[in-house]
Amino acid sequence: MTRRVALITGAASGIGQALAVAYARHGVAVAAGYLPAAPHDPQDTRQQIEALGGECLMLPLDVTDSRSVDNLAEQAFSTFGRLDYAVANAGLLRRAPLLEMSDEAWNAMLDVDLTGVMRTFRASVRYMTEGGALVAISSIAGGVYGWQDHSHYAAAKAGVPGLCRSLAVELAGQGIRCNAVIPGLIETPQSLDSKNSLGPEGLAKASRAIPLGRVGRADEVASLVRFLTGDESSYLTGQSIIIDGGLTVRWPD
Repeated sequence: MTRRVALITGAASGIGQALAVAYARHGVAVAAGYLPAAPHDPQDTRQQIEALGGECLMLPLDVTDSRSVDNLAEQAFSTFGRLDYAVANAGLLRRAPLLEMSDEAWNAMLDVDLTGVMRTFRASVRYMTEGGALVAISSIAGGVYGWQDHSHYAAAKAGVPGLCRSLAVELAGQGIRCNAVIPGLIETPQSLDSKNSLGPEGLAKASRAIPLGRVGRADEVASLVRFLTGDESSYLTGQSIIIDGGLTVRWPD
């Protein structure tokens, strides 16, 4: 079978890194974007991929800059000769109560977590000459629940499924599918940030409300994304899949 190629944003840590490694394990070449200012070493992702015998193109990326996103897609295509999958995973999370919310903080959040998804898909679709699959990472915060002190984050994440549903219809004629993944409580560097998210203690406390009795792992979300971009899901498009250990379907105690 022809080798497939995947573009991933936010690939230096968390779900993005787990997905890049999962793709490499299954013979998919990876064009991985990372934010240089983030406190994660992108070479760790590269080393894990190369240890599996995979192919990896690591490039600095700012999803708020259309030229940067366009360059990642262009380089992916010129390096590997095709582009099959694009996963918009890069995200920003900041705590900000409404009365302290500045226009700048609101706009910065949406610029990364919603408009950044659009930029990633817009750049990638240009090179999907043989069809393809798009997946965006949303969140149960906004995608299902509200989250106090995070209204800008929830608003952006709530917009992601709407974007994906519309693109699923718009791009179907080109053989391109588009779906959203809505993770619940997943242990990643972002969720372990006590200042802006739950932190280790908050995750441990929240896990008691999850029917499966634990928070999720990044590789578990990566497995779902890989399924959504693979041939096994060839008739699945325009959907938002929740992966949360049963949290959102639990009857309140």
